[in-house]
Amino acid sequence: MGNSYAGQLKSARFEEALHNSIEASLRSNSISPQPIFSQLYLESDKPPLSPQDVKPKIEELNKEIEVHRYTQSSSSGFPAIQVGNGLDNEEEEEEEEMSESNSPPIAYMQKHVPEGSCTTDGYCQAGKDLRLVSLSAEQIDIPPGFVLVGAKSPNLPEHILICAVDKRFLPDDNGKNALLGFSGNCIGCGEKGFRYFTEFSNHINLKLTTQPKKQKHLKYYLVKNSQGVFSKGPLICWKECRTRQLPSSYPSAVTSTKTVTTVVGSTTSSPNIDTVSSSVCSTTIASCQTESTFSHGSAASSAVFSGCQDLSRSGNVAKPITIAAQQLVKPPTSAPCANNQPPGSMRVNGNANSNGNSGKSNVFNAARPQPLSTSSSPGLASGENSIMTNSGPPKKRHRGWSPGSPIAAPTVVPVPAVRPVMRPDAVAPMPVLQTMPPGVLQPQAIPAGETVIIPDNLLNNSGVRPVILMGYGSLPYFYGNVGDIVVSPLLVNCYKFPQPTSAELEQMGISNSQILSVENMILLTIQYLIHLGPDQMPLREEFEQIMLKAIQDSSLKDRYLQLGAPCSTVSPGQLPWLARLAASVSRDLVQVVFSQNSLAEGISETLRTFGDVHLQQKVPNYVVVICTSKIRGNEFCVVVLGHYQSRVLAESMLTTTEFLKEISYELITGKVSILASHFKTSPFGDNVDKFLDKFQQNRNNSVAIPFNGNVSEYIPSNEAAAMTSKQGIDSLTEVFQINLPQLTVARKLLSQVCAIADSGMQNLDLGRFANVDFVILVPPSEVLFHQTLQRIRHSGVLVDLGLEENNIAYQKAEKYIIRLDHDIQNKFEAFMKKVKQNPYTLFVLIHDNSHVDFTSLVPGSTTHGDASQDLSDKFINSREALEACNLLMLQVSSFPFTLQTQQSRVSSYNEVHWILSSNPEELSNEELVYFGLSDYSKSLQWGITSPILRCDEAFERMVNTLMERYPRLHSMVIRCYLLIQQYAEAMMAVTSMNLLREHTTPETLSIVDDLISCPGKDEFGRGHMLLIRVPSVQLAMLAKERLQDVRDKLGLQYRFEVLLGNPAGELSVAKHFVARMKGWRGCEQDDWTPFTYQDLEGLPCIVILTGKDPLGESFPRSMKYCDLRLIDSSYLTRTTLEQEIGLACGYVSKSAVRETMAIFEGTEKEHEKFLTSENESDELQIDLERPQSNSSVVTGTSGSLAENGVSSSSVLDSSQRPASSLSFQNIVNSSIDEGTSTHTSHISTTVGSEGCKQENDLEGKETASSTVSKSSSSSGNSRQSILVNKDLRTPRLIFPRTVILSKPVYHLLGSARNEHLCSASLLPHADVTWTSPLRSLFHKELSSEEQSLYYRQWTFPKQHHADYSNKSEGSSGNFHRRRLLLTGPPQVGKTGAYLQFLRILFRMLIRLLEVDVYNEEEINEDTKEPNEHAQGINTQWPDIELFSKMTFDYTVHDPKYRHISAVYSAKLPKIKLEGGKKRSLNEGSTKRETVSIMLTKYAAYNTFHHCEHCHNYIDFNPATQVSDSTLHAFTFSSSMLGEEVQLHFIIPKSKEQYFIFSQQGKHLESMRLPLVSDKNPKLVKSPIFTPTTGRHEHGLLNLYHAIEGANHLHILVVKEFEMPLYRKYWPNYIMLVLPSMFNGAGVGAAHFLIKELSYHNLELERNRQEEIGVKRQCVWPFILVMDDSCVLWNVHNVQEVSSETKDSTVSTKNVSLKFVMQHIEATPKITHYALCGIRKWNSKLNTSKLRTVFSRCHMHDFIFLNVDLTQNVQYDLSRYVCEDIDFNLRTNSSGLLLCRFNHFSFMKKCIQVGGHKDFVIKPKIMVIESLNIISASQYVCAPDSESTMLAAPAQFLLEKFLQHTSYKLFPKAIHNSKNPVLSIDCYMNLGPEISVCYVSSRPHSVNIKSEEVSFSGLLLYLCDSFVVADFLKKFTFLKAATLCVICQDRSSLRQTIVRLELEDEWQFRLRDEFQTANSSDDKPLYFLTGRHI
Repeated sequence: MGNSYAGQLKSARFEEALHNSIEASLRSNSISPQPIFSQLYLESDKPPLSPQDVKPKIEELNKEIEVHRYTQSSSSGFPAIQVGNGLDNEEEEEEEEMSESNSPPIAYMQKHVPEGSCTTDGYCQAGKDLRLVSLSAEQIDIPPGFVLVGAKSPNLPEHILICAVDKRFLPDDNGKNALLGFSGNCIGCGEKGFRYFTEFSNHINLKLTTQPKKQKHLKYYLVKNSQGVFSKGPLICWKECRTRQLPSSYPSAVTSTKTVTTVVGSTTSSPNIDTVSSSVCSTTIASCQTESTFSHGSAASSAVFSGCQDLSRSGNVAKPITIAAQQLVKPPTSAPCANNQPPGSMRVNGNANSNGNSGKSNVFNAARPQPLSTSSSPGLASGENSIMTNSGPPKKRHRGWSPGSPIAAPTVVPVPAVRPVMRPDAVAPMPVLQTMPPGVLQPQAIPAGETVIIPDNLLNNSGVRPVILMGYGSLPYFYGNVGDIVVSPLLVNCYKFPQPTSAELEQMGISNSQILSVENMILLTIQYLIHLGPDQMPLREEFEQIMLKAIQDSSLKDRYLQLGAPCSTVSPGQLPWLARLAASVSRDLVQVVFSQNSLAEGISETLRTFGDVHLQQKVPNYVVVICTSKIRGNEFCVVVLGHYQSRVLAESMLTTTEFLKEISYELITGKVSILASHFKTSPFGDNVDKFLDKFQQNRNNSVAIPFNGNVSEYIPSNEAAAMTSKQGIDSLTEVFQINLPQLTVARKLLSQVCAIADSGMQNLDLGRFANVDFVILVPPSEVLFHQTLQRIRHSGVLVDLGLEENNIAYQKAEKYIIRLDHDIQNKFEAFMKKVKQNPYTLFVLIHDNSHVDFTSLVPGSTTHGDASQDLSDKFINSREALEACNLLMLQVSSFPFTLQTQQSRVSSYNEVHWILSSNPEELSNEELVYFGLSDYSKSLQWGITSPILRCDEAFERMVNTLMERYPRLHSMVIRCYLLIQQYAEAMMAVTSMNLLREHTTPETLSIVDDLISCPGKDEFGRGHMLLIRVPSVQLAMLAKERLQDVRDKLGLQYRFEVLLGNPAGELSVAKHFVARMKGWRGCEQDDWTPFTYQDLEGLPCIVILTGKDPLGESFPRSMKYCDLRLIDSSYLTRTTLEQEIGLACGYVSKSAVRETMAIFEGTEKEHEKFLTSENESDELQIDLERPQSNSSVVTGTSGSLAENGVSSSSVLDSSQRPASSLSFQNIVNSSIDEGTSTHTSHISTTVGSEGCKQENDLEGKETASSTVSKSSSSSGNSRQSILVNKDLRTPRLIFPRTVILSKPVYHLLGSARNEHLCSASLLPHADVTWTSPLRSLFHKELSSEEQSLYYRQWTFPKQHHADYSNKSEGSSGNFHRRRLLLTGPPQVGKTGAYLQFLRILFRMLIRLLEVDVYNEEEINEDTKEPNEHAQGINTQWPDIELFSKMTFDYTVHDPKYRHISAVYSAKLPKIKLEGGKKRSLNEGSTKRETVSIMLTKYAAYNTFHHCEHCHNYIDFNPATQVSDSTLHAFTFSSSMLGEEVQLHFIIPKSKEQYFIFSQQGKHLESMRLPLVSDKNPKLVKSPIFTPTTGRHEHGLLNLYHAIEGANHLHILVVKEFEMPLYRKYWPNYIMLVLPSMFNGAGVGAAHFLIKELSYHNLELERNRQEEIGVKRQCVWPFILVMDDSCVLWNVHNVQEVSSETKDSTVSTKNVSLKFVMQHIEATPKITHYALCGIRKWNSKLNTSKLRTVFSRCHMHDFIFLNVDLTQNVQYDLSRYVCEDIDFNLRTNSSGLLLCRFNHFSFMKKCIQVGGHKDFVIKPKIMVIESLNIISASQYVCAPDSESTMLAAPAQFLLEKFLQHTSYKLFPKAIHNSKNPVLSIDCYMNLGPEISVCYVSSRPHSVNIKSEEVSFSGLLLYLCDSFVVADFLKKFTFLKAATLCVICQDRSSLRQTIVRLELEDEWQFRLRDEFQTANSSDDKPLYFLTGRHI
């Protein structure tokens, strides 16, 4: 057979299908016959066939996907190389073994050549050249499905003829599966359709003398090389590939009882890898055109299992982990066992669990678990139940990599057995373990089939320590030399699927039933391993994505077929064939071993074979061991044998701390000595140290010139030491400044703090704090400590917050920073003591770089690391810190992933994320843009010749060679030694030994050349910084010493510095370099020394940064190179990887990035469109519009932000500020804007060097423009300010730093632009674990907020994590409510942002403690005259006898009535008013003068105030609910309304004590009133009524503090439609709900109903108490009617005149409302007063002398009302404005006393919302034409006219009309105070131009003397029966005076005219009758005007 298939399928179905296929091929007219393999063994895309329907159809075979070999261009995948095919003569020797000819069935006969045909060798019969040498560069069109092959002609042995052959008739790499027959085309003449190779050979003139065979003459595949030229490729494998000749010592027999079959993957060079997409339903071989189920593999791994590699070699047996068949339920988490390991046992590294917890602790349990059930997995389908019933070809053994027999069959091994067991939650179905103390050995008999004997000297012989990747099933016991193997649980959790929720399933796009079978998981594993490159390692996250995609594909296919229908799976019998097929494309890199009884057999055979292989023999990278036991089901594991793969897998299992300890151990024990000796010789065999010593001797005492000269120039060392640099013209000036992004983030933080306070959970009471204090916790780094210290000092925040005086703030700054080291205990205790002692100070605990060492304090939970690692948990999460109500925690991190888990203590709502704006309009003027991790990844697409992200391939090749040579050393040790040697040789090559250039990698050589030559080109000696990251401290010290030694011997010690960046130590810089830096800065201080890396700006140096993690240190702009070649596969979590790359991130010049982009665009024009779309949203094109500001000196005169702080709001105009909000947000905006909008000062201090600021930098710069930059002052900000040329003012370009990466890291970052796994998809942190292997994909485009939500859903903290103990109850989470998290990229400016946050937080607290109150002097003060009956200045209460003799002051003095009509009195002077008649409708709403006043403890508050004192006062009892408030109706009759009025009370249960209820039905009878004689100092007697509307949030209704917590009755009077809102915000308040008819009424209605209700209640109380013997007059008759904006109360005491000053002084003291009320209530004969009140405060009251202590005048807003005396005086219920003036005049005219206590005052808060504001007057029916503003003259119209009707109450329209147009009605009264308008029984505001004389018509009323007054007009407003004609005839009117009569309707208007006989003296016209512009439904008011005759 032509496909040379080695086995025979003995089934009728196969024979029938095969013959049908052959027959169809031979008879078909089509060119391409169809294959039969896929039909037999793979499911097609059609619905499943019935078992009986086995006859294939040609049209169905079109749906099958073939296994590809070669395409015309070997462009992707693996390189085309020849493997396993021997020489040509070997191929020819076995050609006769091939099956049969490709000839037609007729007898063979060579045809004659047609006449005229070409017969030249190398040409076809059409005369076209076919030779490869002629056509290699030609463009050849190849039909689909064809490949180019080379044919050998016996006449032209030196040439190859090109042919196009259908690849289905060519074999695969195993020499199999080629279809019979032939199909080819001639590429010369283009003739197609050759169906027989005999015919084709004749056409191309092969001129054969034997039977033509395609197997003999089609020799090679043809491929294109990199130049696009066709060349000879690999041999075509016409037979099963010849394998290695294995040693003769290999066993060759296979025992019948324990058969181990080795399936060898054949060799191929195919670039198109076939993938097997496996699912529950089907297994399909996908072609290269089909989208693969998984992406081409990444070399990263997130394995987090640890373990030491040096294990003992005693004869104990280690029993490995048992993997459950299927995990369906997510188990609870439990603590692991102790880390104790019995000696001599196999150490299984890890403890996998169901949550994806790849823990790093080594957990052992001596108890052996009960055996698992032998039943197979539920997901497995047997061969009988499968639709595809064939079990594949017979199990014939083929030649392969390890055909040996298994180990001899032992019986029982009588040794103690120790089986390391996972945590109990690792396997859900695992039986209960018989727990025993850890480390106890229990002897057990071990079955021979369950043991694996590790061969001796496995590591020594092979140079590889094999790694066994646990798969599915139970691993056997390991016995013998167990130290030479490593067991890794890297992928074990990928095969266990916990039951996800329905929401998670929907999120992932799969159904509940789509779980992969074991067979499919095995096939996917094989495919994944095949696709891993030679320098890649398996990665859990990548494989989990593959599994998810496979399940999703299966789900989609299931829906396509038939939802819910039974679906076929891969049967166990088919698994060997499909596994063999999947591995066939691996070039022997992945092999499959099958065993029938247990995994132990396959593992033993693999290890024994591997141990015997010679070093020069090729071994596979991975061996997949599969056990196809009928009893136990399918099990498998992976044995990793590759040098690179096994090493990186083993090393990746160690945590950072563990591998650093391993390195330390290797250094201490001298294991590295062999490596050190290797590097002592140069590539030429010379001793390096001897050469250096000789060179040092030759140069004598000369050294290279330090700067401004070539490195080859040498000068004496004393001259070099004396060379100093002066300050250059372009020396650096650094300016600390807060920029817009930092300000935005600071505001977001403040907004979130306000949200916490507004949450209503009593978590934070901002209203109680008056100060802000802070402390910053930083990781234990000396450099970071000084870096943060400098920023605190230069920011001036200590002075701004008032914490320190300006002159000592510099020295005191250190106490505000605490390092997380062993000295923290005392400092933190002192801080917490200060927190407790200052309850009114808000402390902010800032935990910077909070992701570092966030481990638990729980004893025994820390499985790795130092004892100091739990310090952050010890203090941050201490009980006293969590419970302190005045402590706010802010965690700051660039890598917050470890803080974002399911058990996080920070709510996702309390996260504030940094936003890098992509709006070019915002950033157009910015000089610097942020260049971060994503930008580095994108830079790989730029295509420039010198990329900024590089991988040193030459260095990596050297590393791989050394790692194979030294397998027992950690790879980082090897990398470090090699790196040291490279830098040393590079220094030698640049200076003294040019021959070494060829042996130094180009990357290293260019870096060193630039480092050494740069100072020589600069006249000031400035150069670049090279940062080398060496995590191990010991290696770093070694590197520093070696490089320093080489530098010194080469004479470069004055050229550049070598520094060790150890977090535990300070920087140590040579004195001559310090002197040079001081010269650059012009620093005159002798003791200056650099403390931070930024202080090294411009210094040419090598900084070797050590430590486990970078801790947030910022680096100078002069840092040009960042060498991360030591960061390899041990750093494969997202945090560890990204924080290393973050060292290079920072701000760069925008123009520098654009220049680079321009180069890219010029060379890659075809990608221009793609790049434009990509870069529109990234950070590379960002400009930031900076605020323009002035510099200011930091002074100590004030702690306010406006004077000393960095401006926080000058950058936003009013259009950008939000409108007033209903929370603290309004206060935030007002505090920021008010405090800083007009004071845009910035701190602008020189940050260049600590202590080096010149004096003139701090003086005289108030008006100088500050240097502006997109600066930032984060914990890792290297772009804090811009480089400025002092003379030219031109900024120097700052380019992105060049980063050199190791190959594994480079692959992860470089794959960000591909479909591979990127770094962001890795495990976020080593201290967390995935909750499930089945989770939604992580997209790199996710925003930081979305990433946080993703990690909070899918990650869980490990046991040693600080949040592990933070168990949440339910789904709400157990969050610390006063904790925030600030996240942002590294080096972006977070420190500056949170320092600015402290400023604006302090400013907001000041604003919360301040209130804007009206500060207006009383008007018309000149009308006041001393009263002869005035009492003494210090009299406390009025004397009724003297007071009653005082005259009433008719003049209104309240400044809010500045624009009303003056009330006429005999002493009223001429009123000088504005002359214009046209006045604005809003003239009265001009901004009134206010002033900010600090709140005191007696203030009234709105709903935003929360404290523990008044909590129960404003809120209902938590034990009760709102529904416990009861609704009660209260009905009384009103003579004024002429009907009964029903009001409703809402009374909480807690306030029922103030009411009287009937015994039956709880009917409300009355409101309790005290007695006049009551003297209880703990209560106030008067009920307090507060009418309020529109201020349910902002009304000052919380009187708890104002009343000093005394018992009182407070009733809110609200409109019916607002009742739900007020009830929501004030649930514990009594509410009086007005009837619905008053929903549109004004304040007059509220006052009217309050008074009517109170009088009716007074009568009821008198009746009730009279029954118990109390006299009626003894019941307290007063109520207090108070406005909802009264905030503070004061008493003004006048001190007597002293002999020295001869003037009395006034002292103002803030008092409580209780004090004021009790004082007034204690007034002698209080019941004789009708009204009592106090004056409104203004600032002059604090200094001016009181004229009178008591006044008889108007009172407003705060009125004690005697409802008994004022029984017959009513409020006008229809009034909207001036109702209090009207009521005051009515009360006075009734002869009652109105007394104002002038030594008391109240402050009114300016509240912008709510209150009795104007209606919005608009047309009732809106039309488009009526969009113009409605004038006041349109408020009235002629009766029955068609004028526009307005939607406003009639009374309101009338009042507004009279206010704005009365000058037209009463022209004689304008500016005529001597002739006022006479108003009968009412006061109406007729505008400020007109004065009004109030006269009461009631008998015996007290009126002003008006006999001598001639009135300019008469106003009759709804006059009653007391107004008669004779009464009006008493008054005199000017000629042409105006009359205005107002009535309810037209009929009453006419009746009034007749009744009052007005026509006798007044002239009327019909056209002078008007009505308010209301519709008839709204009951308009009518009025008639007339002129006096």
